[in-house]
Amino acid sequence: MIHRLTALRRLRRDNRGTAITEFALMAPLFLLILMGIFDYSWQMYGKQVLAGAVAKAARAATLESAAGSQTTLDAAVRKQVKLVFKDANVTFDRKSYDSYDEIGDPENYTDSNKNGRYDKGECFQDVNGNGSWDSDRGKTGNGGAEDVVVYTASMKITRVLPVWRMLGQPQESTIHSSTVLRNQPYAAATATSTVICT
Repeated sequence: MIHRLTALRRLRRDNRGTAITEFALMAPLFLLILMGIFDYSWQMYGKQVLAGAVAKAARAATLESAAGSQTTLDAAVRKQVKLVFKDANVTFDRKSYDSYDEIGDPENYTDSNKNGRYDKGECFQDVNGNGSWDSDRGKTGNGGAEDVVVYTASMKITRVLPVWRMLGQPQESTIHSSTVLRNQPYAAATATSTVICT
């Protein structure tokens, strides 16, 4: 009995396997955090690549020579992004406005029933010319001379490391980049709108 107690005391004081046990417990968490940092950094790099390509294309789009070649500018952005993210799916959106303070504003309407929102049948000013009331008055496309253009590119990528899947998150990520510029005064600015009551 005394021999067993002595052996137990000796075993309790022996710490030769402690380091390997602690490493085995901490390594998965450490590797998960490390993979998350790497993947997040890769996505931040992707956002910077996309932002640089969008800024360059948007500056070119403000010139009269590029007014009709939106697809060429989009192709240049796509090419730049695909140098780094080969399988990225890049999409584009352009909305033009008459001035900076109109960005994101709804089309004006007459609130006949005073409920604070547009209802079918109320008169509205069709600024973007699509024949229906919109909560964003922007016209699709690059606009004309002196128009303010919001140019947005979205890049859908598959994350490099499986850390997000391990955490129950989707493996795909979408990165957005936008810029706002005013077109050069290469022609007389035209702003037309129609009042529609339906």
